[in-house]
Amino acid sequence: MAISRRAQNISPSPTLAITAKAKQMKAEGIDVISFGAGEPDFDTPENIKAAACKALGSGFTKYTATAGTLGLRQAICNKLKQDNALSYKPSQIIVSNGAKHSLYNAVMTLCDPGDEVIIPAPYWVTYPEQVKLAEGTPVFVKADENTGFKITPQMLLSAITDKTKVLMLNSPSNPTGAVYSRQELVAIAEIAIQKNLYVISDEIYEKMVYNGGRHVSIASLGDEIKKRTVVINGLSKSHSMTGWRIGYAAAEPQITAAMVHIQDHSASNPVSFSQSGAVEALLGSQESVKMMVEEFNKRRKVITAGLSAIPGIVCPEPGGAFYVFPNVSALFGKTAGGAVIEDADAFAAYLLDEARVAVVPGGGFGAPNNIRLSYATSMANIEKGIVRIAEAVGKLA
Repeated sequence: MAISRRAQNISPSPTLAITAKAKQMKAEGIDVISFGAGEPDFDTPENIKAAACKALGSGFTKYTATAGTLGLRQAICNKLKQDNALSYKPSQIIVSNGAKHSLYNAVMTLCDPGDEVIIPAPYWVTYPEQVKLAEGTPVFVKADENTGFKITPQMLLSAITDKTKVLMLNSPSNPTGAVYSRQELVAIAEIAIQKNLYVISDEIYEKMVYNGGRHVSIASLGDEIKKRTVVINGLSKSHSMTGWRIGYAAAEPQITAAMVHIQDHSASNPVSFSQSGAVEALLGSQESVKMMVEEFNKRRKVITAGLSAIPGIVCPEPGGAFYVFPNVSALFGKTAGGAVIEDADAFAAYLLDEARVAVVPGGGFGAPNNIRLSYATSMANIEKGIVRIAEAVGKLA
């Protein structure tokens, strides 16, 4: 069978794989606690569902413009102005089938074969795969706990070559929860301008920032960096609308126009009635967002403290998103029964088999010493899961 080289070069998503396995085990009647999915466990707010139902009832079920309805694009402009101090026209907005789709459009628009894309590690698993689909070259800049999982200006400069085209930036971060400060972003923006780089800024977790922190969009730091930035966002995380598939991008007119052309011939428009729900999400009450973030903050504190109390696990407190990213390398080489903990993958497999707890190994994020746990699950599951992990670790010798 003649499978394309492009398809063969793509790695499967470890997050989707572990979530699917956990769901299968649950379907078989096994009591599994899953920390795998990057998906809020709250229902979509009622006012958003009502808006979509109203659209369905009125027959709003046909194609829309490829870039999304004018009403939604205007609502996104209002949101970007109010929340991020960014001024865009509706013609500079493209709505896609989730932020992942928006990212794909941006990468395909900016990258030619051989172009290098700098990706700070740890990174979301999809970034390098999308670059490879565009036949670009992912260039990883590795950060760790010593830099708060954030790259420094010096680290960025050392990775730039004459082939570098794009910097992929994600703040707050999946998988680490790291949040870049305004000062840190100013330094990165100066380098991007100096070195003639584009920035794809994934801001999907912007609402999940804790400890009095504040999300800053790098595009808001001046006209020059704004011209070089594609802002990516969506409603999946902030409004618990993962299945609605609404993401969006904001950029310079020529970039947005090219992204629209790509979407014309791939997915066409996002779902019509989902867009109606999205307008309500952006313009309606934001109380549900505040409630979710408050609850995530409570869970964040509990899961960080619980994991940190387990010998051999080092768990920094994340500043944003809804993940913890503990280092488990102190457990490597230990055994329990016939199991040998050789790496994070082996530890994740051990937890699933021994403790019936699903976590995602860090290798797919470019961090083989870590595991990712999502605290977008109930407090009861978090507390029960920590007990199970502690018991499983206690059996290692």
